Amino acid sequence: MSSSAPAQVPAPEQPGAGPTYGALDRFFRISERGSNLSREVRGGLATFFAMAYIIVLNPIILGSAKDMYGHQLDNGQLVTATALTAALTTLLMGVIGNVPIALAAGLGVNSVVALQLAPRMSWPDAMGMVVLAGFVVMLLVATGLRERVMNAVPFGLRKAISIGIGLFIMLIGLVDAGFVSRIPDVAQTTVPLQLGGDGHLDGWPVLVFVLGVLLTLALIVRKVSGAILISIVAMTVVAVVIEAVADVPSWGLTTPKWPGNPVASPDFGLVGQVSLFGGFEKVGMLTGVLFVFTVLLSCFFDAMGTIMGVSDEAKLTDAQGQMPGINKVLLVDGFAVAAGGASSSSATTAFVESTAGVGEGARTGLANVVTGGLFAVALFLTPVATMVPSQAATPALVAVGFLILSGSVKEIDWADYTIAVPAFVTMLMMPFTYSITNGIGMGFITFVVLRLAAGRGREVPTAMYAVAAVFAFYYLMPALGLT
Repeated sequence: MSSSAPAQVPAPEQPGAGPTYGALDRFFRISERGSNLSREVRGGLATFFAMAYIIVLNPIILGSAKDMYGHQLDNGQLVTATALTAALTTLLMGVIGNVPIALAAGLGVNSVVALQLAPRMSWPDAMGMVVLAGFVVMLLVATGLRERVMNAVPFGLRKAISIGIGLFIMLIGLVDAGFVSRIPDVAQTTVPLQLGGDGHLDGWPVLVFVLGVLLTLALIVRKVSGAILISIVAMTVVAVVIEAVADVPSWGLTTPKWPGNPVASPDFGLVGQVSLFGGFEKVGMLTGVLFVFTVLLSCFFDAMGTIMGVSDEAKLTDAQGQMPGINKVLLVDGFAVAAGGASSSSATTAFVESTAGVGEGARTGLANVVTGGLFAVALFLTPVATMVPSQAATPALVAVGFLILSGSVKEIDWADYTIAVPAFVTMLMMPFTYSITNGIGMGFITFVVLRLAAGRGREVPTAMYAVAAVFAFYYLMPALGLT
């Protein structure tokens, strides 16, 4: 054991490891943020397993749609594009932004691209509009406008955004695991969700999820290091055993079965298939601008809410709730939107599942290096990377949702209704509308209206007025015939 090992980090277990670990500690500021190497590695693993489903889900969403010419994107090429972009942007966020916020193709945005853009133009045209939206985001970052908008958000609303994301990711976990499901329209009921698939819990996959939730929470109560990751690995093993010995009709998107051929060659055929301005020729200038605006709005505020929520949970914010060095984080996020379009995997954005890694103790970009590295490996080992069923990974989202809620709800000033009511609207609209953007938009509009009603309009930052007006216009677009 070397006597020259840095005092602020554990002594290396092997000769020669000291300088490398010391360099990592200094570059990522691991000790400064109260973390250590094992926490960052565990956090990176937990985040990857919690969001690896996107490698399967994004190709399904994009690959099931046709453009105006009837063309469909190749599933294998979409898997490669999704994993490649997630790897690149997550690594960049870790190295440049030094935050444990992983990125991948954004859910919601990919539906906009598949269902609104592609049917009215070609796929390269649709992806070109995503690239343009990314350029606009980067321009807003360069001018400082995006940071000013984020800094203008009152402290209470920041906490509400964190809580809303916690509730949202908990609902995502419940839905993805099959613990709750949507009641079909043919049932003709106003009740939107039900327990299980038919009103009660049934089947091995749901049992794996329930056991995973209980195991995760029990480990957290016992303060076991690596609780989330231990649960994910343990329940994956249980799922693999169940799949091998029981008759399981369906696990959903991912079947927990060791693949016969774990190695698959990546196909980069979709990378670079972009037409920046071709879409405007198809739909006209006004509609084209509105399409770009729709993608931009979703990317801008989805990422803003996620970055604020994850950074707050990771204790990376100051006393005013602001994160030092956030401009680098926002710049990488803007680049990620454009990179997603350039690879034909749709807009790439910050993932709320990053909270799984934060729950494991991740506090620096080193966790992102682990997550991004695993996405890079997934380019060649997609069958292995996608064998973790959602029922084994989503208990982490339920547990982290609780941890976010318990840590933030008491910090909102519930006595001031001009903050409490917008906070209430924000945190509930995220899960109820299945959208971070809607929660933020409705919360911002409510905040501005109530402050004006209370005669406190001068206390509202100019940026909040501007953003609330943009959201109001966005929600009025259908009534104005602009969609």
